[in-house]
Amino acid sequence: MASRAYEDTALPIGNGQTISQPYIVARMTEALLEGGPLESVLEVDTGSGYQTAVLAPLVRRVYTVERIRVLLDQARRRFQAINTRNIVTKHTDGGMGLPEYAPFDGILVTAAPEGIPLNLVEQLRPGGRMVLPLGTRDEQVLVRVTRNRGGYSHEILERVSFVPLLGGTR
Repeated sequence: MASRAYEDTALPIGNGQTISQPYIVARMTEALLEGGPLESVLEVDTGSGYQTAVLAPLVRRVYTVERIRVLLDQARRRFQAINTRNIVTKHTDGGMGLPEYAPFDGILVTAAPEGIPLNLVEQLRPGGRMVLPLGTRDEQVLVRVTRNRGGYSHEILERVSFVPLLGGTR
């Protein structure tokens, strides 16, 4: 697939998963960082590690989770190859997040749940932001969620298309 490396389209990475198109990786990163610098970010769905590698130089610590072991092992090798030292990886169901490392300043989800996962919102610090696709396979939007004292607020950014988020969210 090297001949397609500069296309702005999602490409397969194996195990029924895709790497997001470069535009959407940049857009999600921008939407997460628009409110100011972040210290700790949780990424749900490591995939190839591309989004993780984009985030790593922009925040102090990136925590990333992946449910498919082979994809996580490949991503770990990539992180080592580019000498990135501020990434913590875990093989687990991403929909559960990483409560043991919470609260996070930001959360970036690269697979689409049908609704806002409250268990992830609860892992944000007050004022923290989460960027994620929401919806069904047929219709999805990119959303930025901000945690506040009374719960959270959200704004729709644009239409998108992602693989569904599988596993335990509530």
